Amino acid sequence: MPTNDRFFFRLAWLTLAGALLILVWRSAPLIEGWFAPRQAEPRTVTARGEIAADEKATIALFENARDSVVFITTRGLVRDFWTRNVFSVPRGTGSGFIWDDAGHVITNFHVIEGASEASVKLADGRVYKAGLVGASPAHDIAVLRIGVGFKRPPPVPLGTSADLRVGQKVFAIGNPFGLDWTLTSGIVSALDRSLGGENRATIEHLIQTDAAINPGNSGGPLLDSAGRLIGINTAIYSPSGASAGIGFAVPVDTVNRVVPQVISGGRYIRPALGVHADEAINTRLKQLLGVEGVVILHVTPGSAAEAAGLQGATVSPEGNVTPGDIITAVDGKPVDSVGKLLARLDDRRVGETIKLEILRSGGKREVALVLQPGN
Repeated sequence: MPTNDRFFFRLAWLTLAGALLILVWRSAPLIEGWFAPRQAEPRTVTARGEIAADEKATIALFENARDSVVFITTRGLVRDFWTRNVFSVPRGTGSGFIWDDAGHVITNFHVIEGASEASVKLADGRVYKAGLVGASPAHDIAVLRIGVGFKRPPPVPLGTSADLRVGQKVFAIGNPFGLDWTLTSGIVSALDRSLGGENRATIEHLIQTDAAINPGNSGGPLLDSAGRLIGINTAIYSPSGASAGIGFAVPVDTVNRVVPQVISGGRYIRPALGVHADEAINTRLKQLLGVEGVVILHVTPGSAAEAAGLQGATVSPEGNVTPGDIITAVDGKPVDSVGKLLARLDDRRVGETIKLEILRSGGKREVALVLQPGN
């Protein structure tokens, strides 16, 4: 056989052999299936063993707290442009929790702000119309009330927030995106945070957590590992609008101070000094004077501040401002803004005596003052 013919003959055989190998490889599962059992059986389940202790604790925490958490839906009124008829339309959803046996429900103020009505859904599926008892917008807290005639859900056990430590485990229960009774967990990431929003007063002393908090979680409880309430989930920091690992909660010590006043009187009366100060003006004056503190612009006649001898700023006919007293600390804790001053006062109660550190004409002095009811 000529050399060229032998070469092409070998090449043809190699090609055929390669094709046969590929055919066998691709047909292997089919051939195997001919000899395999025709009826497939479920696989044997591998025994799991005991659930870990921390898992048991988390499951128990959720099951104990679930009935105390509620799902809040709100509706608002809109007017048809053409007919001028008024319609009630859905506004949004949020979370809340049972405060006491009288049917009071705690949530965020921003959950019910602008709503004409609200409904509260319990964990067992019952739905009740809620009445607004009152609110404290400065703390983003609102109190609703429902009339539960039987099988009243239990109040959330109360904890404290003054002794919280960064790194403690926390658990959030709420209704993110309308997905009701969702549990997320994390840790306390930071304490004593401040958060301001558009057209809103700055909220102080917030708990920061990395537990996933999303729209709809607002108003739900933040619990410690003992299942006690330590805060109200109120906001997230997120450029995307979804959880980015930075959530904030109003501490329970603030809640326990504000809520009883709202229940008894419909609103929270903040402790006050009887002075007037303005955040924007204060920022400019601090830069001009080169000091850190709160410049008193005006002292209200007959106020606690006047009784303590505090002095406001004076304005000359030419419009020049001469500062009077500048508050630099409350009970030894420094203040550098109007918001921080209000937060320091908010830690105390009307009628209590506090000590102010002030600057007057370049000199430091200390003044005792009895807190009065604010507006």
